[in-house]
Amino acid sequence: MNHILYSYRRCPYAMRARLAIAYSQQQVSLREITLKLKPEQMIALSAKGTVPVLQSADGTVLDESLDIMVWALERCDPDGWLQGNLAEMLSLIDENDFEFKGWLDKYKYADRFPQYPAIYYRDNGEEFLTKLENRLTNSPYLSGEKISLADMAIFPFIRQFACVDKEWFEQSPYPSLKIWLSNFSDSALFRSIMKKYPTWLESKQQIIFPETQ
Repeated sequence: MNHILYSYRRCPYAMRARLAIAYSQQQVSLREITLKLKPEQMIALSAKGTVPVLQSADGTVLDESLDIMVWALERCDPDGWLQGNLAEMLSLIDENDFEFKGWLDKYKYADRFPQYPAIYYRDNGEEFLTKLENRLTNSPYLSGEKISLADMAIFPFIRQFACVDKEWFEQSPYPSLKIWLSNFSDSALFRSIMKKYPTWLESKQQIIFPETQ
């Protein structure tokens, strides 16, 4: 049995799982889903119904993106994404996942949260942007001189925040964060994990990810 990954191309949680899998060259059978019609096979593995979900070759099921990242990196981590102060990295990722993500969702879908205008949600989200900017002013990456788990786990969410209003973000006072984001967005690794694949339910095609060269 191959490792199987249920994913959705535009989901930032699925993006970070795919980033770690592609970087570590852990081949999986990729099943691209549509959120409106989730495969019964995925729901049977994880009743949460959210992506990503990994079923490893030994039958173990992981349905948290960060767990999938660590699973991949523990198998192969050539540039040391897990090296450094792991507790500090996880604390920053928690802030992203449990505080910033809430403001991001409200900012992106402000019409669903009419209690306040979009700018209110953006202003609250900017507290995290400011924190990242301060870190990146002192070093090229969030945990120092090298790419770490924190960078790759947080990057897809900052990208999503920036894409809500690209014109605003381009003139925003975060020069170091913008360079950091651009470097990851333009990277060969990110381009490789954003390739479009047919929905698995429609094709039942076995797609090996990352693609072999």
